[in-house]
This record gives sequence, structure tokens and C-alpha cells, in this order.
Amino acid sequence: MNIGILLKEGPYNHQASDTAFKFAEAAIKKGHKVDAVFLYNDGVTNVTKLMDPPQDDRNIAVRWGELARKNGFEILACIAASKRRGINDDVLVEGSSITGLGTLTDIAIRNDRFVTFGD
Repeated sequence: MNIGILLKEGPYNHQASDTAFKFAEAAIKKGHKVDAVFLYNDGVTNVTKLMDPPQDDRNIAVRWGELARKNGFEILACIAASKRRGINDDVLVEGSSITGLGTLTDIAIRNDRFVTFGD
């Protein structure tokens, strides 16, 4: 089964990011394919290199980037939400990029399931 994921919440302040990540890991482990993760609203902050958590905490941006590279899916940040938060392509982790809402529609249409995390 092909799965598209929409993540609408930022890291560290809402459970949605960790839940979406664990969902993606579990789906891949079960043999499903994660096609793409689209980041919207505060979700765009999940893949910035500017994140610098303490040593004993997880680095959510690095974690998402590694999962995407290892499993061949894209992480796509909404351009409008990114611009509002001062995020550009230069500050995104490898394997992620900025795109428009049309891409979100494409992800929802082309996949068997489309799962949303966040309010």
C-alpha cells in the first residue's frame, strides 16, 4: 500500500511529529511504501537544520531526513507556511524541499491512503 502523510504540527511542542514519524517507520517495516511527507503550518519546522536540541534529546530534523533518504521518499514543505516562518531551501535537511499546495493534492490523489497528523 502506498501512503501519503500530512504533518501540520512543529517538533517538540506537539506529539504529532513523533507520532507521524513512528507511523511512517511502522508502515515501512510492515512492507508499505511511504510516498511522501507533506509539511504544512508549523509542520514545516520539522526539517530545519537550525534545530539544535540538547545531546540527550532526539534531533527530529535529522531523524526525518535519514528515514526519507533510507526509504526513498520526499519530505515537502509548503511554500506559504515556510515563507511565513522564514524558512527557505538553504535551511532544510537533505532530502526535503519547498513546494506548493498543488503537490499536496497530488500526494492525496496518487496514494492508497493519506494520513494527517496534527490539528
